[in-house]
Amino acid sequence: MRPKDIALIALFTALMCVLGLTPRIQLPLLPAPFTAQTLGVILAGGILGARRGFASMALFVLLVAIGAPVLVGGVGGLGMILGPTGGFIIAYPFGALVTGLLIERWWPKLNYLTAFLAGFIGGALVLYVIGQPWLITVSAKVSLADGWWSWIVYLPGDLIKTAIAAGIIVTVKKAYPLITPRRTDATPAAA
Repeated sequence: MRPKDIALIALFTALMCVLGLTPRIQLPLLPAPFTAQTLGVILAGGILGARRGFASMALFVLLVAIGAPVLVGGVGGLGMILGPTGGFIIAYPFGALVTGLLIERWWPKLNYLTAFLAGFIGGALVLYVIGQPWLITVSAKVSLADGWWSWIVYLPGDLIKTAIAAGIIVTVKKAYPLITPRRTDATPAAA
């Protein structure tokens, strides 16, 4: 891994820590707060690509696990990962990975719509698929019926975060692209 890659991974890990400084918005009856940190997941995958985006979010999860107070509300620790919101935290690297894979795949024709789709699939759906079952299993406060449908409460905010991220991703692609287009069968190999 090149020094530039390491610096970018650290930069996006730091961005996640900064997003953790945003106010905690606790939704009624649900143990998982609404946070801006999922925006960081989408941006990591969408700007850095799959591999570096995954690495930056994995480093963030490691910081949480060792107790760094980097989550919203200034909390961290293994208890956060083992608690009701732990599935969402564990999903961060996978959300960035999926977002990055889709952005790389659609790179030649990347526009606002494709960036939005990639961000929503990776930054919302992947997090829901991993986080919701964890929330239902670990939380004593959420019934099975309420747990399966609680993601709808987060949907409007996730759509807004995805829209913001898509605009940033497309702007960065035009101004300072950090992702190299994937090689296809029609692309000649480098000499």
